[in-house]
Amino acid sequence: MSEIDPITLSVLAGRMEQIADEMDATLFRAAFNPIIAEAHDASHGLYHAETGDTLVQGKSGLPIFVGVMSFAVKAVIEKAAADGDLKDGDIFIFNDAHIGGTHLSDMRLVRPYFRDGKLFCYLASVGHWHDVGGAVPGNYNPAATEVFQEAFVLPPVRLARGGVVNQDIIDILLRNTRLPQSAMGDLNGQLGALDLGVKRMDELLDEYGAATVSGALDALGHRAEALMRSELTDLPDGRWEAEDFLDNDGITDEPLAIRVALEIKGDNLTLDFAGSAPQCAGPVNIALPTTVATAYVAIKHIFPALPANAGVMRPITVKVPEGSLLSAEFPAPTGGYTETILRMIDVIFSAFAKAAPDRVVANAYGTINALSIAGKKSDGKPWVMFSFYGGGHGGSLESDGLNHGNAPISTATIPPMEILEAAYPVMFRQWALRPDSAGAGAHRGGMGAIYEIEVLEENGAEAFLFGERGRFAPKGIADGHDGELNQFTYEQDDGWKTPPLASKMRGIKLRQGQAVRLETPGGGGYGKTENRQPGDIARDVARGLISSDAADKNYGTAWREVSQ
Repeated sequence: MSEIDPITLSVLAGRMEQIADEMDATLFRAAFNPIIAEAHDASHGLYHAETGDTLVQGKSGLPIFVGVMSFAVKAVIEKAAADGDLKDGDIFIFNDAHIGGTHLSDMRLVRPYFRDGKLFCYLASVGHWHDVGGAVPGNYNPAATEVFQEAFVLPPVRLARGGVVNQDIIDILLRNTRLPQSAMGDLNGQLGALDLGVKRMDELLDEYGAATVSGALDALGHRAEALMRSELTDLPDGRWEAEDFLDNDGITDEPLAIRVALEIKGDNLTLDFAGSAPQCAGPVNIALPTTVATAYVAIKHIFPALPANAGVMRPITVKVPEGSLLSAEFPAPTGGYTETILRMIDVIFSAFAKAAPDRVVANAYGTINALSIAGKKSDGKPWVMFSFYGGGHGGSLESDGLNHGNAPISTATIPPMEILEAAYPVMFRQWALRPDSAGAGAHRGGMGAIYEIEVLEENGAEAFLFGERGRFAPKGIADGHDGELNQFTYEQDDGWKTPPLASKMRGIKLRQGQAVRLETPGGGGYGKTENRQPGDIARDVARGLISSDAADKNYGTAWREVSQ
């Protein structure tokens, strides 16, 4: 076909993004689970019919899902080819992290889209279900040594054949969760989003024709590749290295290295993770699809104008050593994948800062602090409050870091305190910024947060924490200072306690009236402290973000003249 004119291409790109965005919105409004409905831990997109490559993704979904859902669709393509009976109206479902990336809480639905009897593309939906069985409510088990201790494992299976739903699969799913009503609501929301995607694709192809839309998808991939190559050409050639560490794997109290060598040659980029720690016993392993997807997320942060399209990755080579915790094999546990991919992003940023510091920000707080508090109500019904929590983002060339933001692996939001208190028998004694938690610099990091959560249920509860940055602080760049460490404490009859492994613990028994307390890290600082404006320091002290003692220690006393 003839080349698509730029205006039509732009219109079609917007229309297809809108389809994915509307699928996102449909699930967010329909889901029963606050992690999807409020925090938006989900994603939708369009994927290539033959390769599974990402074509379009919604802007409200998690960026980490851009890459991993491509692997999920490829798994479905392989299964359909082996079975040989793909039909219009088929829907596949699975959560196997070693095939589709991330962790077992993320339930993936993949649906082939047919046009005039021919496969045109795939539509996919992924959402974080509240509970999928396993040893720990909410599935973040810091002591897991295999996936079977984390959650129920479902390989790619057909949830629907030719439009007819297989109730047996649904029955199996609902039998393997502590919260079947929540799971059923989330499943129906995802099915509704896929139905809407089919309807909107029909409308689009009715208007423009399959050939024109297909041509637009190819052109968008080529354009994304060209943009990426152009960005790389503007950067200096060279090789830069960085390393950082995870506190431990939740089993053995030893740090785990994440290393990267970043090399630019012309319009090509290589990310080599040689030297990273080997596969470990605990659940901070990640599968290869997750590693590749994380590399994409980091690149997308560094080059924000690039589209969410697989063409971006064509000039990029990701090298991952076999046997490492970045290419873990089944059945290695992967429940804490979030902590490892956050550290991957940190080391990529730190390496890139040596090549082009104006392009990156200092390290963000670096942990989602997955905290689960669960128990049974007086009527015997189980409750599970699972959520993640915010912290400070890194300073940049242009500004201070964001106070109390969400992790840079996502566009999700932190569930509001009011929603959590309304849904579960808990009370937040405190939800506030954490003073003196940010790394100092010409532009300081953002402030971390303090959360103190009291159990109100008369039967008490049990808490589980899966966090990081308890021993290795978020790093500053360009001579900026590091942020503060993550701190977790929990209340017992004889006072407040800290976990032996600093950032991970399961089975914390809490009586009614007892609480847990999270003090999350601030972001790293950017630039030399002597270059910070005295007025900005005085403003931070006046607002209670930093103490006068910390200001004197990090910046000297010149700010005091401004504050008087």
